[in-house]
Amino acid sequence: MKTLILLFQCRDQRGIVAKVSDFIFRHNGNIITADQHSTDPKNGHFFIRIEFVLKDNNADMQSLGNDLSCLAQQFNAGWKLYDRDERLRMGILVSKPDHCLADLLYLWKSGELKTAIPFVISNYQDHSELVAQYGIPFHFIPAQKQDRKEGEIVSLVKQDSDFLVLARYMLVLSGEFLKSYGKDVINIHHSFLPSFKGRNPYHQAYERGVKVIGATAHFVAEDLDEGAIISQVVEPVSHRDDANALMRKGKNLEKRALSNAITCYLDYRIIKYQNKTIVF
Repeated sequence: MKTLILLFQCRDQRGIVAKVSDFIFRHNGNIITADQHSTDPKNGHFFIRIEFVLKDNNADMQSLGNDLSCLAQQFNAGWKLYDRDERLRMGILVSKPDHCLADLLYLWKSGELKTAIPFVISNYQDHSELVAQYGIPFHFIPAQKQDRKEGEIVSLVKQDSDFLVLARYMLVLSGEFLKSYGKDVINIHHSFLPSFKGRNPYHQAYERGVKVIGATAHFVAEDLDEGAIISQVVEPVSHRDDANALMRKGKNLEKRALSNAITCYLDYRIIKYQNKTIVF
């Protein structure tokens, strides 16, 4: 059997679930799970994620897509249909901090992240030994603030990845890079956004005397740390914690928030809407 995942969104109105369910029924499918959300039953926006199986393992995806397009036109809806068996390719960019990189590689090797990792790119050459232990190609590109070498990076990543993860990559990607790459980029920021954007967020948090610190995984947008948030985790802190203690505790939060976001992305649980995400 073939397992498919449908993400569907449109203005909330009567009959959406009935029509989508009928579409699956007519194609000899059986719904496994369904999650839905409306921002407001009266003129709000409706979102649904449906996972279903088809008895025919060789079902024609093009035919399914054509029929789904006709259905979507009735509701002026946006939709995406995914084959669960097709693994996405996750490219990784990282600078000197290695805790998120090490965590992702371990989760991938253990089978917890069901993805392919075609490469790791870093402007810190010492990561080559760690990456080599996992048999993954490593590319050292000595990018820096004055020369970000984005042309060289995008030429490596564009064809060989379905999305990118910035696992503490410390350089800002330009709007030109994002446009040229044309696919999703997920970043981990070491603060509870929208607080403490930019550089040294733990020091900012310490100076403000916060009682909770956090980490945020979000999509990358042209404006720094303004992309739609996917996952956030927090931990209480106290007046006894200096900036170094906040950084130490924050590393675990960063790993958790990033792996949570990637897991949701790989499982097609994220729908973008305006400057937000619906995460089922």
